Amino acid sequence: MRGVFDPRQLGHIPERELHNGEWMAYSETAARANAIMQALGPLEAAVDYGRAPLIAVHDSDYVAFLESAHEQWLRAGRTGDAIAYTFPVVARRAVKLDRIDALLGRYAFDAATPIVGGTWEAVYASAQTALTARAIIGGGERTAFALCRPPGHHAGADYCGGYCYLNNAAIAAQAALDAGAGKVAIVDVDYHHGNGTQDIFWRRGDVFYASIHADPRTDYPFYWGHADEIGEDEGRGANLNIPLARGARMDAFRRGLATALEAVTAFAPGLLIVSYGADTWEGDPISHFALSTKDHAVLAADIAACRLPTLIVMEGGYAVEALGSNVASFLSGF
Repeated sequence: MRGVFDPRQLGHIPERELHNGEWMAYSETAARANAIMQALGPLEAAVDYGRAPLIAVHDSDYVAFLESAHEQWLRAGRTGDAIAYTFPVVARRAVKLDRIDALLGRYAFDAATPIVGGTWEAVYASAQTALTARAIIGGGERTAFALCRPPGHHAGADYCGGYCYLNNAAIAAQAALDAGAGKVAIVDVDYHHGNGTQDIFWRRGDVFYASIHADPRTDYPFYWGHADEIGEDEGRGANLNIPLARGARMDAFRRGLATALEAVTAFAPGLLIVSYGADTWEGDPISHFALSTKDHAVLAADIAACRLPTLIVMEGGYAVEALGSNVASFLSGF
């Protein structure tokens, strides 16, 4: 399997995040990508497809904000990480304000997604990594792996959150549609629900989104990912959420995945994108499932049995010491 990585992704180095009422060291570190590369060996360089594929998914003002936010932060006399502290409630986000603190709150939904000097370059490179891997499949390969970091599935069309800034899977999905894929399915197997991906395609019938994740009644992102969320308008029925209780083991997760893959097969997409998070592993420091390393290979084999062109996009996974082994196990299943 061909894999893609852009070293500019290592330049995103926030110092801290707000978690459970306390400041803590930032969990989504560059060491994650380094651990994966050490396990997999050399990966191909990303091709730069420019800003157009980003704007095809994300609001142009939001993309411009990401590019300029840290510079604005510095111009305001601040130092360190740019983090929002005021968040507008529903229907108040349209107010046009220029102060960087207002913009940070308008374009974010948590205080765990800081913007630092290297953030824009890293998230731009992460999106280009996904686009390059998508193009590899467009060129005839059956599978490809995009080592995306920062991850993307919590990022909506005009907001960041959950360590995510640009939605790499959604950007790749739209690029595939623009290239003639017809329909695209996204299966999200990260511990957390991919709220941004769901939001982006909520009213569309050309992208089917299915997610197996921790029950949002107890786990982040709380406000998305419930089983009764099925999409609206043309997207009604094209969204499938399968929440699982904390402590879920392989049998429960595999049953959920089987349900998702049955729906994917019925949808008959031209491309399957897997938002893959290794934070379902039993020792992940911020997650609460109980999958073993070898379980990841079995889940991947189940996905591969669909016999669809498949793009694997890296999402979460925060146990750095085991991350390389877990990713290698998952990819071996293909």
